[in-house]
Amino acid sequence: MKDLKTTNTFLLLIVIPLMFYLLKTLSFIFVPLVSAMFIALLLLPLMRWFDKKNVPKWLSVFFVVLLLIAAFKFAGELIKLTSNEIMAADNLFFEKAETKLIDLVVMIENFFGVNRIKGDNVLLHYFKGGNVMDSIGFSLDFISNLLSGTLMTAFFVVLLLSGSVNFEKLLNSTLIKVRHSSVKIFRKIEKDIIKFVIVKFAISLLTGVGFGLACLAFDVSFPIFWGLFAFVINFVQMIGSVISVVLLSLFAFVEIEPMSTLLFFVLAITAVQVLMGGVLEPVFMGKTFSVNVITILVMLMFWGYIWGIPGLILSIPITVFIKIILDQYPRYRVITELMSGGKSS
Repeated sequence: MKDLKTTNTFLLLIVIPLMFYLLKTLSFIFVPLVSAMFIALLLLPLMRWFDKKNVPKWLSVFFVVLLLIAAFKFAGELIKLTSNEIMAADNLFFEKAETKLIDLVVMIENFFGVNRIKGDNVLLHYFKGGNVMDSIGFSLDFISNLLSGTLMTAFFVVLLLSGSVNFEKLLNSTLIKVRHSSVKIFRKIEKDIIKFVIVKFAISLLTGVGFGLACLAFDVSFPIFWGLFAFVINFVQMIGSVISVVLLSLFAFVEIEPMSTLLFFVLAITAVQVLMGGVLEPVFMGKTFSVNVITILVMLMFWGYIWGIPGLILSIPITVFIKIILDQYPRYRVITELMSGGKSS
C-alpha cells in the first residue's frame, strides 16, 4: 500500500505539469472550449425554460444562435462607431499628441539620467526595432486569431446547448459520484457563474459610462472609445482597472493643458474605478465566492501565462469552479481555506 501511494504521487507529479503543458500548447482549442462552457452555463436556464414550454430542441438552439448573432452585430456596431470617432480626428491632434509624448519621454530621460544621441528622433530611438510591415502583420494575425477563436467558441456553444455534452452527467460520472450531490453542485456552479457575469457586466458597463462622461466633462477626445475600452478591459480582474486609469491618464496628458485640470480628471476617473470596483462590486458579489486577493492574483498570473489575455478574463470563473468542486472533498479543506483566506465557505 505504501509503494502504491508513492507510485500514485510520482505519477501525479508527472501528469500535472504535462496537463498544463498541453493546455498551453493546445490553447487554440481549449480557450474557445472553456469560453463556450461558461457561455453555455449562462444560457442553460433559458434552454430549460424552453424545455418546460415544450419547445423543440432545434428551435431553442436556433433562437440562441440568433441571440449570439445579434450580440456580435451589436459589438461590431460599437467598434465601427469608435473607429469612426477616431478617424474623424484631424491631423493637428496627432501632431500635438506626438509633441507632448516626446516632451514626456525627454522629461523622464532627464529624471533618470538617460543618455541618448542628440538629434536622434525620440520615437524612432525607442521603437527602432519595429516597422510598418511588422505592425500590419501583427494586426492581421491578431484579427485572424480573434475571428477564428470567436467562430470556434460559437460552434462549441451550439454543440453544448444542443445536448452533445450533458454537464450534469459529466460531473456525475467524473468528479461527483452521488447523483443528488452532482445536480446540487452543478446548480451552485451555474448560479455562481451567472451571478459573477451579471455583476461584472453591470459594473463594467457603469465604469465605461463613467469614463465616457468624464471625457465629455473635461473635453477629452474619443469619449466613446474610452468608455468602450474601460468596459472591455474591466473584465480582467484587478489588472484591468489599473490599465484603464493609467492609459486614459496618459492620453489626457496630451490634451489637458492646465496641470490642475489634469489632476482633477485623473482623480475623477480614479474615483469612478474605486467606486465601481472597490465598493459596489464587492457589495453585489457579497460572500458568494469567498476567494481572497492573493488567490485571485496567483490565478491571474497563472492563467495569464497559460492562455494570455483570454486566461486573464477566464481566471476568476475557473477559480470559482475549482473551489466549488474542492469544497465537496473534506481532504482538500486546507486548500479551500487557503483560497478563501480562512473564511468558511
